[in-house]
This record gives sequence, C-alpha cells and structure tokens, in this order.
Amino acid sequence: MSITVTPTKPDFVAEISGIDLAQPLKPADRDAVEDAINRYAVVVFHDQKLTDGQQIDFAGHFGPIHSSAQRARHHSIKHRLERTEIADISNLDGDGKVLEVNARRRLDWLANRLWHTDSSFKPLPAYCSILHGRSIPPVGGHTEFADLRAAYDALPDATKRRIANFVAEHSLMTSRAKLGFADFDENERKAFAPVPQVVVRRLQDSGRMSLYLASHAGAIRGMAKDEAERLLKELIDHATQRKFVYTHRWRVNDLVMWDDRCTMHRGLEFDDQRYKRDMRRATVSDVAPTCEQMGVAVAAE
Repeated sequence: MSITVTPTKPDFVAEISGIDLAQPLKPADRDAVEDAINRYAVVVFHDQKLTDGQQIDFAGHFGPIHSSAQRARHHSIKHRLERTEIADISNLDGDGKVLEVNARRRLDWLANRLWHTDSSFKPLPAYCSILHGRSIPPVGGHTEFADLRAAYDALPDATKRRIANFVAEHSLMTSRAKLGFADFDENERKAFAPVPQVVVRRLQDSGRMSLYLASHAGAIRGMAKDEAERLLKELIDHATQRKFVYTHRWRVNDLVMWDDRCTMHRGLEFDDQRYKRDMRRATVSDVAPTCEQMGVAVAAE
C-alpha cells in the first residue's frame, strides 16, 4: 500500500496517510515524505502510536539528530525523558506532574508561544522538526505555522533587495528576554552566545527563496540595534499574517513534521496549570550553517 499525500493548501501543509511510522521506513516512503516536506513544508500524520525510540528512528532517516538543548539549560533538575535526542515540549516535571507556575523550566518553556524557528540559535541550525502529541489538552494548545517562502514572495522588490545579504544574530537568551526570563548562569551565557544566520536564504531542494526569522533574532550585523529590532519585528509581522499561517489542532498521536528552513511556528495558550500537554520533539540538523549555504562571509565577533 503506497502512501497518500493530501494537500491542505496548494503549496503549504499536507496530510500523509497510508503509513505506520512505528514500522521500518521503506526507502520509497522515505523519499515520498522528503518530497512532501520540500513542497509543502509542513506534513501531518494522524494516529501514529510511537515510542521515543521509534520517533528517533523515523527522524534519523532525514539526517543527524540534534541533542536536546534542554539538558544544557536545565542540568540540575530531574528529566522525564531518558533519550537526549528527544526534547520534552511539555508542561510536566521529571515525575510527570504539571510544572508549578514559577518553575524555571516552565518560565523557559513559555517562550515556545513566541514565533520561532527551532535551533536557529545553534551554529548548525535545524533542517526539520518532528513533534509527536502524546497527551493533548481539551481546549487550546494548538500550534501555528507560518510559510516564510510565501511571505518572502509577497515582499516588495525594494525590500527584497534591501535585506538580500543581511545577517542576523540569533540567541536563545534573546527570545527568553522577551518574556522577562534572564536567569542564565555564566556557562549558559557562553553556550548560548549569539550566532550569525542569514535573513534570506535559498532552499537547496526546491530552489525557492525564503525568509529565515525567529524570536531568537535580536540584532542585524552592521545595523543600529533599534533599527534592527524594528526591521525584524516588521518582517515577522508580515510573515505571520493569516494568509501565510496554518493552525494545527492536535489530536492524540498526531505527528507533525516541518521544514525549519522556511517556516516559523508557535504554540498557543492553554490552561497549563489544569491540563497536561505531553509533546515530544526530535530535531534533525541542517547540512551546513546558513551563511555558508548562501556564500556569505561573516567575521568572528
């Protein structure tokens, strides 16, 4: 039985059916999934009952897997998940209980409600992310995705020319600071020092141009801080207009895979002191830093 790809929009978001991801992935199915990601950027698989190991095995078909940055940020607490390849995107503590309102990991986790791109704060950012919904709140907790390819296409030509070679600096501390979270020790500040990423990139597989944005971006090299912050906000506001955004309303055992090179996403609010939301993510590395991919030379700072 071959898989079926059903687009939600002509070039953004598709559902894939006819496949059990708990089983070994056939080469033809692997290629079909990659083709769907390259075209639609976000793909949804329903009714996928997976262990952490099976999710990791599936992700491994698409490249090396990032180790979760949570271990570096929260090294002194009990972690719920054993495998470092899986990021715990939940409101649960090490014993599976709802995090207290002032828990450090909860305050850090709230930044997932900002528009962002996974791992753009790493020198080698993400190619794609694979998120599995194990427990879903009855109200809220959706995930929104923005198509940065379509957003780029819709920019005025003058803006495209202006931003063509801009390099932004991304840091995990930048996104957390937007919510007033600044509780980083010296080791963490070194680990999450800003890294350069292009603002506009060409996607290697499709050849399409795309914006590359995130709440992690706080500066643009060679530009005054206030001007850079204003421009980044304008670009994010433009890219997150409703016409560019898809809202995923989760079902238990949904698995959603998206292309981090050309999308932003954010989690929407829910009553996280009342309901459990157990989400687990594997993140696959890109092939090279964005500046290298675009042939942009950047000096060390």
